[in-house]
Amino acid sequence: MIPARYAASRFPGKLMQDLHGKTVITRTYEATVATGLFEEVYVVTDSDVIREEIARNGGNVIMSKKEHQSGSDRIAEAVQNVEADIVINVQGDEPFTEKESLQKVINVFYDDPNKEIDLASLMVQIKDWDEINNPNTVKVIVDQRDFALYFSRSPIPYPRDENAGATYFKHKGIYAFRKQALLDFYELPMKTLEATEKIECIRYLEFGKKIKMVETTIEGVEIDTPEDLERAKKEWK
Repeated sequence: MIPARYAASRFPGKLMQDLHGKTVITRTYEATVATGLFEEVYVVTDSDVIREEIARNGGNVIMSKKEHQSGSDRIAEAVQNVEADIVINVQGDEPFTEKESLQKVINVFYDDPNKEIDLASLMVQIKDWDEINNPNTVKVIVDQRDFALYFSRSPIPYPRDENAGATYFKHKGIYAFRKQALLDFYELPMKTLEATEKIECIRYLEFGKKIKMVETTIEGVEIDTPEDLERAKKEWK
């Protein structure tokens, strides 16, 4: 499932921007299909413009019935009547989506016989201090088993001692959910931490869900700003 909202707050209309001859949302959809990992791939949107774009390119679209606070809410509505065990959320602004990283988050559930994990997601190590301090970059800290402890737009951990040798991880916007965890999310209210940071996966943590983080070395470019789009154009092959 690829949630796709037209009116993005930081970069309105970003999914319809051109990326070497095709729109960002079409690039993301085609990249997801090209992994060959999924029985079905859908764009989930409340936008007629995005619906028409995906349909014109031969893709599958589910129209959202109403506005949603997050991509997880949008997907939860869409999958209520879909028969599935695991649902993958690929953000619409991730045109560099590739098979290796997606396979890693899917494999988490094959290695979880006790069904301890509610959802899995990706993180990539970052070393550039501008990115570590950039509020558009969501950071994550994990425990010894790589379960998420917290997500923030601030640098976490805070480097009070610059010589402590902390490793910083960026959260990549790809999730794999047990369907029931996604449906549970849909019924849970947004609490203060999520509302403050504007990071949807904090809601899972606030209500005791377990998020397994998987490290990847493949970063790509997530398009949040016009500057990101220009960087994506330079890196696109």
